[in-house]
Amino acid sequence: MNTSYLKRGRRTRAGFAIASSIAILACTFAATSPAMAQDNSVQSTTAQTEEPDLTVGAAPDSAVPAGAVGGMGDINLYPRRIIVNQRQRIATVGLYNRVPAAGEYEIGIRDMVMTNDGGLVPLDDPRAAETVDRMKGAGDMLRWSPRRVRLLGNESQTVRVMARPAADLPDGEYRSHFTVISVPEEDGGYSIEDAVGETSEATGIGVVIRPRFAISIPVIVRVGDTTLDVGMEAPTMVDTEFGKAVSLVLTRSGTRSAYGDLIVTAAGRDEPVAVARGIGIYPEVDSRRVEIVLRAEPEQAPLAPGTRLTATFVDDDMNPGETLASREFVVP
Repeated sequence: MNTSYLKRGRRTRAGFAIASSIAILACTFAATSPAMAQDNSVQSTTAQTEEPDLTVGAAPDSAVPAGAVGGMGDINLYPRRIIVNQRQRIATVGLYNRVPAAGEYEIGIRDMVMTNDGGLVPLDDPRAAETVDRMKGAGDMLRWSPRRVRLLGNESQTVRVMARPAADLPDGEYRSHFTVISVPEEDGGYSIEDAVGETSEATGIGVVIRPRFAISIPVIVRVGDTTLDVGMEAPTMVDTEFGKAVSLVLTRSGTRSAYGDLIVTAAGRDEPVAVARGIGIYPEVDSRRVEIVLRAEPEQAPLAPGTRLTATFVDDDMNPGETLASREFVVP
């Protein structure tokens, strides 16, 4: 979203303006359909990004490593997720301002819960009601520094995150979300009347829009031994607004989350016909439906009925490259 037209503003004749925010809410998972995450704060507008595989922004290659997470604002984060345990309780996160303009950012930790449809929402969101009782938050055991930074254009900053779990904490996986929120300039703002070319001099009341974009990555704290078993159910072909897609259900059981890449191959073809990277299934849910749109390769003919497909979910967490679940099915 281009917000450059919002950066300049003025006060009305009455000498005051009413601040407002617009809710721009998103949570993207790689090549799959977006899952929505909502921030109920009345003071900030945030765009959440949870474990996506996105192209990084305009910062120099020397500043932004491959695999950095980008969102709707001007910040990249690296890595795309943090995992700490008994052996490594301190982690670092790189913040990268990928645009030429300077920016100020608040850094925080907040608990969010995965819903049954794969979305991520705050604990007090009504959509969290079905799974919030199973959520194990890590917010109380995390410390981080600094908590607010100002970055010049194309500048980077490292933030340290430390986990201090209690000695008697039961084995399992605990999670919060490292969140960076942009701080709008205090002396700026563009009224709605100015945006549409209709200044209301008569009433002397204006509305100043100050969007606050945010980006989040999970912070996972694993205590003791954890277990995981992943399955795959009901793979099939479906029609979507984006074209033909593979639809299936990934199931999870055990005490830790599943995280990996979903790859669909077709008999007789060298390259995968569909790929979705960075799919997470957190412990508060038992399953998640995923749809992957087929790759649009002009030189390849459509998949003919009867073509045998194989869907494989590959680990990108504890044992990268290991097959967690796999199913064969046939194009109807």
